[in-house]
Amino acid sequence: MEHPVHPFTELFEQLGLPADEASIQAFIERHSPLPATVAIYEASFWNQAQAAFLHTAIEEDADWAEVVDHLDASLRKT
Repeated sequence: MEHPVHPFTELFEQLGLPADEASIQAFIERHSPLPATVAIYEASFWNQAQAAFLHTAIEEDADWAEVVDHLDASLRKT
């Protein structure tokens, strides 16, 4: 089954965050680097709904999983 591709901006919209390029970059810079020992959905900066969405996307390998992985990688860069 083919998964739809969600753009990075759409993930931020889904999370209820500003989704313009400058806001996304500022979010990543503000919250990076995420320690390797912390799962993305366990990060302290998410609210409960955001964390649940991210956890479900990863655990169920949902159509959001690929873009969540991209966010995860972006937050781990130093």
